[in-house]
Amino acid sequence: MSATESRTPSWARPAPARTAAGRAALAGFALATAVDLGSLLAGWHLGHVIAKPLLMPLLVAYVITRGAPRLLIAALLFGWGGDLALLFDAEPAFLVGMGSFALGHACYLVLFGKRAANPLLGGAYVLALVGTVAMLWADLPADLRVPVAGYSLLLTAMAYRSSALGLRAGIGGALFLLSDTLIATGVAEWPQLPRPDFWIMATYIAAQYLLATGATGRESGVR
Repeated sequence: MSATESRTPSWARPAPARTAAGRAALAGFALATAVDLGSLLAGWHLGHVIAKPLLMPLLVAYVITRGAPRLLIAALLFGWGGDLALLFDAEPAFLVGMGSFALGHACYLVLFGKRAANPLLGGAYVLALVGTVAMLWADLPADLRVPVAGYSLLLTAMAYRSSALGLRAGIGGALFLLSDTLIATGVAEWPQLPRPDFWIMATYIAAQYLLATGATGRESGVR
């Protein structure tokens, strides 16, 4: 036993079973991520349909072993609901998915609490929100303009407030904003990068992972 371990009460040390379960869940999450992104690059739709629904449950399983608060688990599960809805290529499914993600952002906002965040960063996010919505507005379907604008406000607030938990969570919030902005440009029928779904999922998966681990890290102070 090391000197550090000898000074740590036994109840504060991670249980071997919980540590093993966490490693297994994280390995499963990494595998599902590789399959999903590889499928999108290869144009294998079935692989994406199989792997995408596994991502958030595996991430939830992992953060539970890290003592995740209920609000974090709820945020990830609402993200899972959005993932499932967006597997269907129809406007009602898009609205359901957006609503589920919005509930997840609300959970994140409550989780982040009233911790201080950089006001200059907040100003930058406001400019990004106003500019993006203004540019997209005319190209969005008329019945989606108000829902997208409202969702964008909530998403931007979450991205900004995530920085209060530290750099890791702050990058996660920014990537979530980027991922959903890429989706919005697709809805607006703007020119897209090659394999746009790959970039959307890559930034989204990274965002959720960084938010989840940022909110359960020792430096976050989240309980």
